[in-house]
Amino acid sequence: MGDVRVKICGLRTEADVAAVAAAGAAYAGFVFFERSPRHLTVDAAARLALAAPAGLAKVALVVDAEDAVLDAIVEGVALDMLQLHGHESPDRVVEIRARYGLPVMKAVGVADEGDLAALFDYSTVADQILIDAKPPKGAALPGGNGLAFDWRLVAQRRWLRPWMLAGGLTAENVAEAVRLTNARQVDVSSGVESAPGQKDAAKIAAFVRAAG
Repeated sequence: MGDVRVKICGLRTEADVAAVAAAGAAYAGFVFFERSPRHLTVDAAARLALAAPAGLAKVALVVDAEDAVLDAIVEGVALDMLQLHGHESPDRVVEIRARYGLPVMKAVGVADEGDLAALFDYSTVADQILIDAKPPKGAALPGGNGLAFDWRLVAQRRWLRPWMLAGGLTAENVAEAVRLTNARQVDVSSGVESAPGQKDAAKIAAFVRAAG
């Protein structure tokens, strides 16, 4: 594993967690969003978190979750970070950080230059920023759609916080994405699957190797 830290999102089985750890990824992502094929219950996520080895950061992905939902997740699962993947406002990010005492990563969808201002807004309140492809209008999922954006939009820019590149990444294109953007962290979900929600250990290993 080189300088680039990898997050594999949407894990559903202990075998997925083992594959992510064996590949040398830095983050394991658990999805709490019922419309996603990667959705987990709190009990299922708790088991996966316990199976994760020391040093693998466990991230809960939520979408516009209310406090009651977040309470159940944070109380039930041993987590290292919360990832907000909905329309949470900067004020809501501040609230969640204060309430749970966990680092918060905020996902921001990018399609064109007009979307970049939000990255600055959120980088003043979140611990990390996830720069993702903006989902198409009417999409059922806010992420995990396997879509990329024009990486040149964020090439060589500097944000106030650590950031992670997501959106349509695969073992075939991640090295080019890192070269173009100078990303030090990358996130993948559908790009290491054999079918929606079905992680592929060989694809996970190949992705982490390619990310470098």
